[in-house]
Amino acid sequence: MTTPGGTRTKIDPSPRGRLIAAATNLFCQRGINAVGVDAIVEEAGTAKTTLYKLFGSKEHLVEAVLGAEGEAWRDWFITTTTQAGPDAHARLLSVFPVLAQWFRQKRFYGCPFINAVAEHDKTSDRLRELALGHKRQVLSYIHGLCVEAGVGDPNQLTHEIALLMDGAIVAAMITKDPGVADVAQHALRRLIEAELKV
Repeated sequence: MTTPGGTRTKIDPSPRGRLIAAATNLFCQRGINAVGVDAIVEEAGTAKTTLYKLFGSKEHLVEAVLGAEGEAWRDWFITTTTQAGPDAHARLLSVFPVLAQWFRQKRFYGCPFINAVAEHDKTSDRLRELALGHKRQVLSYIHGLCVEAGVGDPNQLTHEIALLMDGAIVAAMITKDPGVADVAQHALRRLIEAELKV
C-alpha cells in the first residue's frame, strides 16, 4: 500500500526486507495468487531457500507483507489527517482529501487487504482476520475523532465513514478516478452536519 507519505522510500536492505519489498510490489500489481515464489526471490535478489528459512512459506510471507503494509498505511493516514486540522471536526473532514492523495498515486492499486480477501477462498478466515485487524485499528481512530467532535452517534457515524472509505477505495481502484473521493467527501459533510444537529 505505497502511500504519498513515502513509506516505501526506506527499504530494509536485509534479505527479509528485500523479500517483503519485492513481494509487496508484485502482490499489489499482479495479485497474490498470480505471483509465485520464483518471481519474488528473483526480484528480491535472494535464494528460494532464504525465503523459506525466513518465512516458512509463501502464506507466511503474505501475512508479513499485509502486516507491514497495514502498519505503514495507518501511520501515514493518521499522521496526515492529524496534521490536516487543529481539531477533530477538521480532521474528520480531511479523511477523503487525504485518501485522494493516495488515489492520485501512479502506484495506487487499491487496498491490499480488500484485494487479498477478494482473491482467496471465501470459506477461509485467515486473511479475513488480518483484514479485520487492520480495519479495527482504523475504525478506532475514526471513532475517537467522532467522539471528540461531539457528534450525536459516534458509533453510527464511524461505520458510515468506514463504508464510504471502503467504497471510495474500491471505486478509485476500478475507475482510476481520484475524483470519487470528492463524492465521498460531499456525503461525509452531510453526515457530519446531520449528526451535529442531533
